[in-house]
Amino acid sequence: MLWPYAVPMNRPNPELALAAFEARDRAHDGSFVGAVRTTGIYCKPSCPARHTKRDHVEFFTDPADARQCGYRACLRCRPDEVGRDREAVAKAVRLIEASGEAVHLGELAKAVGYAPHHFQRLFTRDLGVSPAAYARALRAQRTEINLAEDKTVTDAIYDSGFVAPSRFYAESSDRLGMTPSVWRDGGRGETIRYVVAQSPLGSLLIAATARGICRLASDEDASALSQRFPNADIRPDDGTIIAWAEAAIAAVGRPGATTDLPLDVRGTAFQEAVWRELRRIPVGQTRSYAAVAAAVGRPGATRAVGTANGANPVAILVPCHRVIRSDGGLGGYSGGLDRKRKLLVAEGASFTSLLL
Repeated sequence: MLWPYAVPMNRPNPELALAAFEARDRAHDGSFVGAVRTTGIYCKPSCPARHTKRDHVEFFTDPADARQCGYRACLRCRPDEVGRDREAVAKAVRLIEASGEAVHLGELAKAVGYAPHHFQRLFTRDLGVSPAAYARALRAQRTEINLAEDKTVTDAIYDSGFVAPSRFYAESSDRLGMTPSVWRDGGRGETIRYVVAQSPLGSLLIAATARGICRLASDEDASALSQRFPNADIRPDDGTIIAWAEAAIAAVGRPGATTDLPLDVRGTAFQEAVWRELRRIPVGQTRSYAAVAAAVGRPGATRAVGTANGANPVAILVPCHRVIRSDGGLGGYSGGLDRKRKLLVAEGASFTSLLL
C-alpha cells in the first residue's frame, strides 16, 4: 500500500496531492503543502527542488499545520508566502472591480503592500493577465451590459469607466471583435460562416468570424447561431474557414493539436480568466473546479467556475472537459458526460470510474 500511515480527515488526499507535486502544478499552490520527513522541510506543489521518495512525504492542509508537526518552510519555494500573495491578488481584484475607472498599477501595489513590478508578476502569474488587461476586460464587460440596457453608445462607454469614447474604440476591437453598436445590435453587419461535420464525438458545429472560431458545439446547427447572433449574416462556409474547421475536428482524435487556433470568444472578465486557465491544463491532466478557482484568484468561486465552464462557447478548444470534481468524479459537461468521458480517455487522463 502506497500510504501505510493513517491520513487525518482534514488532510489532502495523498495520491492526488502527490500527483500535483510530481507535475509541479502551480494551480495547487496555496491549497496544501508537502513535507519531507528526512529533511524536515515543507514545500508548495510547484517547488522546483528534486523530488524525494514517495514514502518520505506527507501532506498538510496549510503551512501552519506542517509547522505544528515540526517542519520548517523551504527557503527555495517559500511556501508561506503563497497565501499572502493570493490574498494580495484577490484584494487587487476587488479594488479593480469596485473602481469606476482605471486603477494605476502603483496605486494597486501600494494598497496591497508590494512593489509595483513584483506585484505585476504575481497578478499575471495567478490570473494569466496583467492588472491593466483585467481592468480593460472588466470595462468592456460593463459596456456590454450597459449596451444591452438600451443606453446610447456614448453613455454606455462613459458609464463603464472609459475616460473617452476613443479609449473604448481602441480597446474594443480586440476584446469584443465588433464595434460597440454592432455588438449591441446582435452582430448586425458581422459575417459568421459555419460548418456542421461528423467527428468521433458525433455531429459538431464549427462557426467562425474573420478573426477566429466563435462557436464549437455538439448537436447544434445554424439556428443556434441565429439565437446567439440574431442580426449577423450567418451563412454556410464557402471554404473560408475550412482549414480551421478541419483542425478543430482533428482535435477530437488528436488532443492538443489545435492550441494555436484563433478564437473569437467573448465573456465576462471572470469567464475569460477561467477559459485562459483551462487552456493551460496540459493534455492528459485534469484540474478540480476548486483548483481552477484558486488559480484565477477566486478560491471561493468553485460553483462560478462550473458556470463559466458551462458558458464556454468553444468546447474542446477551450478544454473545459479537463475540469473534474475534487473527489475524482466527472462533474458536469454541456456536451454530456459520455462525451466528456471519451475525451478524457482519449487524452489518457485519470479519473475515478466509480463516480461517473
